[in-house]
Order: sequence, then C-alpha cells, then structure tokens
Amino acid sequence: MDDTSSTGRTVDIEVGSQEVITIDLDILDPNPEDVLELLKDGQCKIWVWTKLAGEYWRRGYLEAAEKIARTAIESFQANGNPSHLPPIYSMLANIQIAYARKAPKVILPDARQDLMKDEKPKEEYYREAAQLLNTGERVGAESGETVGGTLSFLTRGIQQLATRSMDDALRSFDGVLIEKPTNLVALLGKARILFARRNFRDALRIFQDVLRYNPRCLPDPRIGIGLCFWALDQKSKAVAAWQRSVEVNPSEWPAQLLLGLEAINSSKHDGTSEADRASLFLQGTRLINMAFKANQKSAAAANALCEVFLRKGELNRALKLAERTIQFADTLTILTEGYLRAGRVSHAEGSLTYATKYYTAAVDGQPKHVIGAIGLAQMQMQNDEIAAAIHTLDTLLQAPSPQRSTEATVMLASLRAHPRPGVSSSDVAQERAKARDLFDRVIKGSESDELRINGQSMPKNSRLIIDDMEMHVEIARLWQGENLERMGKSLKEALRISVGTSRSDSRLLNNLAALQHLEQHYPEARSLYEQALIIASSLGTDQGEAMSTTILYNLARVYEEQGEETLARDAYEKLISRHPEYVDAKIRQAQMLGNLNRHNDAHDLLKQCLASQNNNLNLRAFYTYFLIQTNLPRPAKEFVFATLKDHDKHDIFSLCAAGWIMYNQARESRDTSPKGIEERRRGFQRSAEFYEKALHLDPLCAFAAQGLAIVTAEDALGLLGGALSTVPVVDDVQRRLKNAREALDVFAKVRESIDDGSVYFNMGHCYYARDEFDRAIESYETAWTRYNDSHNVPVLLCLCRAWYAKATKDQQFTAMKQALRYAQMAYHVQPNDKAIVYNIAMVQQKSAEMLFAISPAKRTLKDLQRVIDQAAQAQKLFASLALDKSPMVPYSRDLADQRRKYGDSMLRKGDEHLAAQRLFESEAQAKVDAARRKRQEEKERQEEIERLRMEALRKEAEKLAEERKLAREQAMQWTQEVKADSDEERERKPKKPRKAKQEVGSGDEVEPKKKRRGKLKKPTSDGDGEDQAMFSEDEEVERPAKKRRVKKAVVRDDDEEEAATRAPPQVHPQKKQKEFKSKEMLSDTDDEMS
Repeated sequence: MDDTSSTGRTVDIEVGSQEVITIDLDILDPNPEDVLELLKDGQCKIWVWTKLAGEYWRRGYLEAAEKIARTAIESFQANGNPSHLPPIYSMLANIQIAYARKAPKVILPDARQDLMKDEKPKEEYYREAAQLLNTGERVGAESGETVGGTLSFLTRGIQQLATRSMDDALRSFDGVLIEKPTNLVALLGKARILFARRNFRDALRIFQDVLRYNPRCLPDPRIGIGLCFWALDQKSKAVAAWQRSVEVNPSEWPAQLLLGLEAINSSKHDGTSEADRASLFLQGTRLINMAFKANQKSAAAANALCEVFLRKGELNRALKLAERTIQFADTLTILTEGYLRAGRVSHAEGSLTYATKYYTAAVDGQPKHVIGAIGLAQMQMQNDEIAAAIHTLDTLLQAPSPQRSTEATVMLASLRAHPRPGVSSSDVAQERAKARDLFDRVIKGSESDELRINGQSMPKNSRLIIDDMEMHVEIARLWQGENLERMGKSLKEALRISVGTSRSDSRLLNNLAALQHLEQHYPEARSLYEQALIIASSLGTDQGEAMSTTILYNLARVYEEQGEETLARDAYEKLISRHPEYVDAKIRQAQMLGNLNRHNDAHDLLKQCLASQNNNLNLRAFYTYFLIQTNLPRPAKEFVFATLKDHDKHDIFSLCAAGWIMYNQARESRDTSPKGIEERRRGFQRSAEFYEKALHLDPLCAFAAQGLAIVTAEDALGLLGGALSTVPVVDDVQRRLKNAREALDVFAKVRESIDDGSVYFNMGHCYYARDEFDRAIESYETAWTRYNDSHNVPVLLCLCRAWYAKATKDQQFTAMKQALRYAQMAYHVQPNDKAIVYNIAMVQQKSAEMLFAISPAKRTLKDLQRVIDQAAQAQKLFASLALDKSPMVPYSRDLADQRRKYGDSMLRKGDEHLAAQRLFESEAQAKVDAARRKRQEEKERQEEIERLRMEALRKEAEKLAEERKLAREQAMQWTQEVKADSDEERERKPKKPRKAKQEVGSGDEVEPKKKRRGKLKKPTSDGDGEDQAMFSEDEEVERPAKKRRVKKAVVRDDDEEEAATRAPPQVHPQKKQKEFKSKEMLSDTDDEMS
C-alpha cells in the first residue's frame, strides 16, 4: 500500500485499493479520533504519523499529538514493525519536554493561593522523556537499524539542557553541528549554554548567526542577542533587539517581559523626572502584565508582576504570584526572589511564621543574599532571637564573599549596641566596640572617593541611611563616656539633619550643650541651652514640660559657672516653684548658699531634701560632702556609715568618703599612748580597706585609687614616717622613697582619668618626698595654673615649701625669691593666717642668712641691701608672733622668739657685709673700667694704623692711575703718528701688480712662509704682550713699549683692514717689514728707551 503526499498543505491516505482520503493540515479537527482511524486503517508509514502529530503539536493540540504518537507505537507493535518507531519515541520525548515547560518545578504543600497539588512536577516529565529516548535507542539497536543521528542528538540535547546537564547537552549539540553547522536548534542550544557560562561574546555571535540564517526563527534569537548585549553593558543595543523582536513576533511574551523590566528599572534612576518615572513605570507594568497573560506559567513574569502588586498593597494577588514564582522557577535566582517576595507579603500580613519560613528558604538557597538575610534577621528580632539575628547578619558581611550592604551594616551595628540579657560586662564592652567599628565603616564608606571617581552620586537608599538622625544619635550614645569629641561630632551631624528637616530636636541641642558645658565652653553651651529651651517650651505637652525642666536646670548650671548667680538663683527658684520635689535644684541652691558662707540656710535646705527623698544616694553623697566641707567630721562619719549600713553598702561614693574620713581622723590623731597609736594604725587600715572595696566594685574608680595611693605615699600602713618606728631611720627613709615611687605610678594612671588639680598636687607631694624638687615644683605649678586654682592657699604654700627646699639645697638666691613670692601670694589670699606670716618671716630671714654665707662675687649690693631690709622686717614679724596672746597659734612662740634673737645677732653683721660688698664691687668696677679703657685705647691705635694704611694705598692708587693715563695718551699719540707715516710712504711707493696668495695646503709655499715668519714670531708675541699691558688698566706698573712692536701692531691692523676687502698680495715678509720702518720712528723709540 502506497502513501503519497501532495505538494500542498495536505496529506493523502490510501484506504483500501481504490479510496484515497486527503487531510488538509490547515483545518485539522482538534479531536484526532477520525485521523487515528484513517492512520490505522491505512497502515501508513511512520513519517505520516509524525507529520500529523507534529502538525497537531504546532497548532497547540499537545494532547492530540501525544495520542497520535502513542497510537502509532501500539499500531506498529501490533503489526510487528517496532523497528520503525525510534522517530515516534523521539517525538514523544519532545512532547514530554513540552509538558515539562508548563509544569511546576516544585509543588508547595502549604500554598495558600496558588494550589498545584494536582499537577505533575517537571521532574516526572523529564524522567519520562529520558525513558522514551532510551526506549527508542534500544528499539533501534535491537532491530539493527541505526537511530536517526540528528533527531536523536537534538532531542537528547534538549532534554539534557532542560535538566541543567550543560556538559552533556553541549556535547550533543556539538555532535549535530559537526554534521550540520547551520542546524538552528543546535545553535540555539549551544548559545544558551555559553550564555549560562557567562561567555557572552561567543553566545552573541551564535545568536546573530541564527538570526542571519533564519530571521523568522522561533524561539526568536533576538531575545538572546539582547540578553548578551545587556550582559556586555550595551543596554541600548539590548533594548533595540527586544523592540525588534516585539515588532516581528508581537504575540511572543519574552521580549515584552524584558522590555517591561527595563522600563521599570529606568524609572528608578535619580536623574529622571517624576513625570518620566511615572510614565516608564506604567509602561513597564503594562508590558509585564501582557507577558504574564501570554504565559501564566512563566516564573520570571510572575515574579515581576508580584513586585507590582506588592507595591500596590494587593497582598493576596501578590502572594499568589510569589507562590507561582516559587513553583515554576527554573533558576536559583528566580526561586530566591520568589521566596523573598512571599516572605515580604507574609511579613506585611503579619504572618511571621510564614515570613520566617520563606526568608529562611531564601537564605538557604543563597546565603549571601542581602535582602534575604535582612528579612530573616528582622523575623528573628520579632521573635526576640537577637543572637540569631546577629549571626545572620555577621554571616552576610563576613568572609567568604562578604557583601557590602549599608543597610545590613547599620542594622548589625544597632543590634550589637543594644544590651542583651545574659551577656557579661566584658562582652558588652566588646559588642559596643564592634558596633562603633561598624558605624565607622558606614560613615567612611559614605565619604569614600570611589563614587566620586566613577562620577556617580550616592544611591538613594544609602543617602537615606546616612541622613538618618537616629543612627547618628545612636553613634553618639556609643561614644558616650569613651570619646566626647566623637560623641559631639555625631550629635552635630544629627542636629544638621534635624535642622534640614525643619524640625530641630531640643534633645539634640541639650546634649550638644551638655558636651560644651563639660568642655567648659560656657558661652556656646548657654546659647545651645537657650535654643533648646525655646523649642521645648513650644511643644506644650508633658514631654515638652519634662524636657524644659531638664534644660532649664542645665542652663542654671551654666549661669552658675559663669558667675551670674542672680540668673542661676532665679532659674532654680523657677524650677522649684514648678516642681517642689525637684531635689537637684535644691542641692544647687544649698551649694550657692554655702559659697556665701550661709551654711545654716544651706543645711536647712538639705535637711528638707532628705526628709522628702531620704533614699536618694546622690542627695546623701552631696550631704556628706557638705558636712566635710563645713568641718563637721563626726556628723559626716555617722551619716556616711548610716548610708552604707541602711541604704547601699556598695555605694562607691560613700565608700570613698568613709575611707577619706577614716584616713584624716587617724592622721590628725595626736594620742601618743600605745592604745592611741594602735587606734591610729587601725584607722589607717580601715581607710585602706574602704578604698580597696571601692576599687573591687569599680576597678576604674580613680578617686579610690588616688586615696589608696595617698595612704601608700605617706606610709600610713607602715611606720608613719618614723612615728611608730622601731628600726633605724635609714630604713625608714628608703621605705618612704619606695612608697612614694609606687604612689607616683598610681597617680600617673589616675591622671589619665581625673581632670583635676588634686592629682598633680599629690604627685608634687611624692616628688617632694623623694627630694625631686624641680619635678615637685612642676607638678604644683600645673595644679595651680592649669586648673585656674590661683586662690588655692595649700598649693601656694606647697610651692613656697618646694622653692625653699630647692634654694636651701642648691644655695640659689633666685629660688629663695620665688619661695618668698608664693608665700606673699598666699598671704594676700588669707591675710589672717599667722602660719603664713611665720613662713614669710622665715624665708626673709633665710634669704639674708644665705647671702651672708656666700662670697661677694656671687651676690650683688642691691640684693644684699634688699635681704637685709627684709630680715629687719622679719624681726618685727617674729617679735609680733612671739608676743601673740592668742590661745591657739599654728606655730611655736618659743621658736619665733629664738628666730628673733638669731636675727638680731645676724643683722649686727649687716653693715660689715655691706661694706665688704661695696669694697668688692668698687674694686671690681675699677678693674672693669681699667680693662675697658685699655680696650678702647687699643681699639683707637688699631683704627689709626688702619687709617694710615688706607691713606697710603689711596695715594699709591692715585699715582698709578695718573701714570696709566699718561701712558695711554702717549700710546694713542704714537699710534696716530705711525699711521700717518705709513700712509705717506704708501702714497709715494709705486704700485706693483700683486699675485694672489697661495691657498693653505700648497706645500711649496707654506714652508718658506713658516721660516720667514719664524724670525718675527718672538718679537710679535712680545709686542702683543706689551700692547696688552699698555692698554690694560689692571696693571699696576707700566713698561715703555718698543718702537718696533708698536709699528708691527699698526702694520697688522692695516693688513687686517685690507684683508677684509680684498685678497692679500704675495709680498716677501722681510721686504714688507722693511718697507714700513722709518727713521723718525726709530729715533723716537731710541730716545724713549734712553
């Protein structure tokens, strides 16, 4: 039975021996039952079955095509002709692959919108396709017929490409291309593989070849061409390729999807106007919607459209599209995007469980995906899993492949800065340090030159983060207590952002003012406080009232620091009138009253505060300080011990105050009995115990460390400077030196923490104890000048003592004058202190004693007279001090009287020292005057000798100049005469024809010339030298020129003039020389020489 095919779009099938039925391929019935009956009855060849099945497939009737192929297998197997079936098996495999393209890759069991439980996954279709291909190959092998190479290789390659077996697929396509280099299917498959391997240029070339071979090819190679151009950063060419694809194939969806995505991305550019952005976004949305309608099984189209609905707030449709993306995604990137959008939709709905599940799936697929990690961290934070959130963000930002994300970095820094329960203090400090580093990385990244080098602006999201006021406030909070400069910088940046948004925050102004306040920049702090107070007062809410109260208190403190006590008092009274329970304002009022020596009023005010807030530790600390400052040590001791016993035994301030009280009580004890000494030792030990306990509670407590160092320096736990000593004094001195050195080490560390003059004051004591008076003076002066403590009498007296000790040790009168100056300054501050008066008298008397003891050469009459006058004044002071009838004086009257008597005996020698000093200075002055006169005489003698020498030189120079002038005039006269004679002789001489000179190089004539000129060579050189000497003004002695030499110079001048206009004639040199000689010239020359 023969089957014939028409030349048109028809297939003829012969049924029986007479009947032929023609099937028109353009009007196929969707139901293939009639066609199947014809094919079985006619027992058609295999190509007819494949032809019809392929035509049904091309028209979209995939199930009908599959039914025809499977019926063909049954028919041929029933007829016993299975060897013809390999093409049918290949077609069935391709049909399964076509089914797989529209099948979900994964099926979500808990999908809420896009339910796919009844669908077969792609893997089943791919597995069935592979089985069909293997069956076809086996059938062909069993029948001994070779399997169709091209069809089999192409089908196998398509199946391998679909299952991501890239290497095997490439080998299959290469096998086809070896035989048929222009096979479009193989070329498209190879180009896709090269594109997946990021070999964009080779992929582009192959796609262009396909387009050249068949411009109407489907799938359209222009899609691949555009993708390659986009990957090569030639985006305009990519868009052009996709636009052409839409023009050629308007019903195909891939180009529409790509153009839609490109339009939406273009709408995000910063340089685009709002109208253009809206237009591009609408255009992109329309194209994506068209693409999704054309192929609702496209994961890429569903993913893009999901973002659109997510932005619109249509969460149900967005969730359905996100689930569609997850179930139909072919690549890991699209799958991750689907999980992310599903997580975002669930997050927006408040379904944290689903959101956590989707974000986790996204991060599991791509651990370095920024949005996935941030989303998962947010869910972990919602579930109070802060450590897990930190780990998630750490994994994202750390190696390997660390991601640069400003959002994730800021988020991680904030998490680390937030204290968490169960974390030790050391770990908290480390976390804060890491948070500071992360924030620094963000700030430096925003200031880097990378963006400026590329000529780009900072991305909008990064700019929003950098301009986040809360972030800078958090940075300032991290630097609080660590670095006030960095804290202030962050607060200023936050204030700048706040002002830029036209909503200045009074809290920022208050904090900045507080920093300026701490830096003692009071005018700046006052201005900022006042601005903050105005803004806070305008709020009018409870929060505004609370802020106004705090800011007004701070402003009052600035008034107080600036000495404007009236303004400060008014501010405190205003605060108390509005908030009578405001204890801090009352404390400052008490302090101001205490400064005015109104201690009773201050005491009453503090008692009122204690009555209302007895448990306020700050109030109790200030009351302890007040009792100590008002010289009430016993009540202070009782109060501080009550604080430790009844309120807080771990209060650092109370422990330090107790240590100080016990130390001073023991130090001032004068009981020398054994019991008193033991109590004194016990007091020192308890003082040290209090300081040690404070340091144990707070190792960084500088005040406790300083107190313990003071105890160590004074050897309070040892021998008390010999007071309790039972060992030799030498050992006691060595012990004190060692203790002072140890205390200095502690003070050096305390100095880094406490910005107070007391540290330098204590260091000066230690240096003084070690007899390092220069360093002691340096420390005391730092405490006196650096901290504006110019009225601190103890510091002034210590400076006086240090200079006095230095003067005594080095016998320096200048140091003694410094000691007197500081003592007098202390006296001006406290003129009623008799101990200072005694010290002044002592220094004045010691000054006179020092100058009396040194030789006249080391003192001056002026200084001696001054110290004698001061010693006389000291005598009056000692006399008045010795006669003082006060019941208690801070000195010994007997010592004052002894000093007065000693001064009387010393001053009796004053006149003798003055006379000796006057004699010494007069003799010294006489010697100086004599030496000065001698030097002056010698100077005048030397000046006279120099004047005479210069006069002689001047006369000699004038004489020499005159001689040179005469010689120059005579030489000019000789020259004129010689020239005149030569002209006359030349006129008288008959003219003869001259022969031209031989050129240099004719050997016959050069030799005689040399010989004749040799006779004149010596006089010529001599003559030249004489002429040079005659006309040189630098020569000191002139020599008379010889006549012959002058004549020769004239002749040479003539010859040079003639040579300039014509060639010289050949004249015998000897004759020429004789020709120019004259008797007159010779006689003149002879006369001159004689």
